[in-house]
Amino acid sequence: MQPLALAAIALLPAAFATWDGNLNYHSPSRRHPSLGIDVPLVAKRGLELQKRETWDPAKLEFTHSVASGDPYPNSVILWTRISPSVENDKSNVTVEGAVSLYNHDTEVYIKASPNPICVEYRVSIDKNFTKVVDKGTAYTTSDIDYTVKVEAKNLQPFTTYYYQFNVCGSTKSSPLGRTKTSPAANDDVSKIGIAVYSCSNYPNGYFNAYGNSARKDNVDYVIHLGDYIYETGKGKLGTDPRATNPKGTIFTLYDYRTRIAQHRTDKDLSLSHQNFPWIPVWDDHEVSNNGYRDGASGLNNTEASFLKAGRVSVDQRKMNAVRAYFEWMPIRQVDMDDNLRIWRNFQMGKLFDLIMLDTRNYDRSITTLNDNDAYIAMLANDAGRTLMGSHQENWFYNQLSKSSERGATWRIIGNQIVFSRIDNNGKGSFNGDAWDGYQANKNRTFKHLYDNKIGNNIMLAGDSHANWVSDLVWLNGSNYDSSTGANSIGVEFAGTAVTSGNPITIAGANKKSKSLVEDNAELQWSERYYRGYYELQISKDKIDASYFGSPTVATRNPLEIPLANFTVKAGDNHLTRPVAGGAVQAGALQKGSLKQTNLTLNTETGKWNVTKIDGMFLSY
Repeated sequence: MQPLALAAIALLPAAFATWDGNLNYHSPSRRHPSLGIDVPLVAKRGLELQKRETWDPAKLEFTHSVASGDPYPNSVILWTRISPSVENDKSNVTVEGAVSLYNHDTEVYIKASPNPICVEYRVSIDKNFTKVVDKGTAYTTSDIDYTVKVEAKNLQPFTTYYYQFNVCGSTKSSPLGRTKTSPAANDDVSKIGIAVYSCSNYPNGYFNAYGNSARKDNVDYVIHLGDYIYETGKGKLGTDPRATNPKGTIFTLYDYRTRIAQHRTDKDLSLSHQNFPWIPVWDDHEVSNNGYRDGASGLNNTEASFLKAGRVSVDQRKMNAVRAYFEWMPIRQVDMDDNLRIWRNFQMGKLFDLIMLDTRNYDRSITTLNDNDAYIAMLANDAGRTLMGSHQENWFYNQLSKSSERGATWRIIGNQIVFSRIDNNGKGSFNGDAWDGYQANKNRTFKHLYDNKIGNNIMLAGDSHANWVSDLVWLNGSNYDSSTGANSIGVEFAGTAVTSGNPITIAGANKKSKSLVEDNAELQWSERYYRGYYELQISKDKIDASYFGSPTVATRNPLEIPLANFTVKAGDNHLTRPVAGGAVQAGALQKGSLKQTNLTLNTETGKWNVTKIDGMFLSY
């Protein structure tokens, strides 16, 4: 063997540690290398390439700022992307006209070169990095779309930190990021704030809601309940400012990388990622609409759908989506045996346990597929139907019990779809794609809570593009009293979309909300017009929930309207009466008044004035 080759092999173990530090080389799982990257091979190739050429820092850019997530008491995940091009890697593109990663056409090869880029990262308790508490080095290549994901360690619980990446040996630096660790399991924490989001469809408008919470800066963490992207296409690139890229429905790894990357160009989404640690899960559109274990509404295991999808199978498409998601999101791989697992939990001191579920993709039984609604309605009570599979379901119940046993005040459950019963017309019309379509699974959940006397449960939901606030009620003999909330076992806060939804007038939305609260005793508030988000301020004695609406998402703007405020007192297991203090600014309450909000522009100052008016809301 040549001396040069021997030297390269001798250097490999030390270099491998640096490559291994970039967690994205193991996306989506360390235990499934055939689905990810052969790290020793990439490291060896990188050493050979670096002997011939290294990157000029002037030709590199941190294309999508920075992000952090999945906070633990002593560590947090940090993310960035450093690349010679905004263009995403074209791995596994199979559609007609695509180019291979290893096409040596000069322009394409530069954009997708496997030549490694070296980055350093630092973490400090201050913006000036006078006291660096952790630092490290990592490589990235086109194999993982030039993304970097590392675990910052040696941190203290419930502490704010600042972090930054730079190209090795240069002053080329990323934007400054801010993050925060979680409390230790036994810490006495007085208060934690979280902002909750779902459903950000890029062509539907600007992601103002993400920025509004960041600008107020009164929460500690962001929870995203899914539909971070959408798989369908809309608009014409170069003509429509919010046209999707790629232009059509996405199937390949390149497609999913490109679509996520496009979403991350939204300035308000970028601002939120830069300032808060995120705890996200996916819903269905990160893969495909109305997904389940064996397919989705737009792609099932049939020859026709296989050909329509550019010869991408259900399983391959799902793995493309999962890998791109793990590459681009600041999340941990919590179980190396399970490449599709995203369900996980966080112990936030003695204050609460956050249990994040996957009720969409993990092991879900068949759902509504546009042409089988009657069939799903027949199966709703079938004991064999499951939203999450037996593995996750048993884990879920164990987490609820362990949380209660350890004395955590609250159990906060982040899931994708509405849990509470919602009769859509007063005649027994239920959404088969939500928990209502999986009654046996819902009943098992309620039974576990009631039988084990587990209270102070807060269910979080997204997906529906509407706001819902309900007492959590098992209707099978619970003797629920809607006027007082007696015999409820908790509260559900379900939120609207950041941008997704269908056009509707305020008058039409409020009329529908009024009929919904009349037909569903446990539904205390319904609001169907605004795009937006909600914040929770969680303390030992109570949880305060504040809902906010964006007046318009047609332009980028910082406007928002306070829609409603709710309180749950520890030990009550229901919303405090009068619900929302007896009045909301939009939608309909079970009992209470509607005091709506109007915005007027002060042309002298350029600022918006907020006034409240009774009656019909004025459009603007």
